[in-house]
Amino acid sequence: MRLIYERKSSVGSVFACEESVDSLYMNFSLCRIRVLFNMDKSMKLKRIIEKTDTATGRAFDLFIQSLIILSLVCFSIETIPDLSKSTVSALKLIELITVLIFTVEYLLRLFVAGRRLKFIFSFYGVIDLVAVAPFYIASGIDLRSIRIFRLFRLLRTFKIFRYGKAAERFAKAFAKIKEELVLFFVATIFLLFFSSVGIYYFENSAQPEEFKSVFHCLWWAVATLTTVGYGDVYPITVGGKIFTSFIVVIGLGVVAVPAGLLASALTGTAKDDD
Repeated sequence: MRLIYERKSSVGSVFACEESVDSLYMNFSLCRIRVLFNMDKSMKLKRIIEKTDTATGRAFDLFIQSLIILSLVCFSIETIPDLSKSTVSALKLIELITVLIFTVEYLLRLFVAGRRLKFIFSFYGVIDLVAVAPFYIASGIDLRSIRIFRLFRLLRTFKIFRYGKAAERFAKAFAKIKEELVLFFVATIFLLFFSSVGIYYFENSAQPEEFKSVFHCLWWAVATLTTVGYGDVYPITVGGKIFTSFIVVIGLGVVAVPAGLLASALTGTAKDDD
């Protein structure tokens, strides 16, 4: 009887062990289901926030873009002088609501980001953070206007990414002529300095207030070389007028050369793609 009892005890212990294994397996299965469920919810949230291939995703994107436009309009209205107190209060309330929503949106984008550190330092990550940060730190610097850069996401909303090939051609074109553009930029800097020195020697004695130094003449050089010619500062001496005429002619090339380089590169890139 003792042997049988011991066997029963051993069998009973085996059954107990089997029951514990079953319970562990059930707990593991439940944990796995919970993890999969949470992953599924996270993927759905990520798809809504980052994609526009669902109705919810498109609605979310359009809602955020509408808030951005609303905040920009309110920012512009705030610059109007002599606003009534009720209008100012309404604008501040709208700003508070939009900032709170943008903050939640930023945290959600950070939550669903695969590589969060990369998102934080990405173009959109920096823009999203800088657009709301001054509201919390009360730095006195109004950076709400940079929210307009967030509207680049609107291109994705309206499926303008179909024109990605055109953007790719521009990138290839710039890559082809980057050496020429760098050389041209350096030459332009030299030309700006030469123009500033030249007009200084011609006009300083006649207009000491307007052309008091080479650095003051840089503004004139930029306006003249780019063929803008604001007219706020202009030469009055004969030598200064002749010198300015040459600079204006050279300025036409300053505008035309990079445009020609880019047009030629774009044509070549289009032919390569075909």
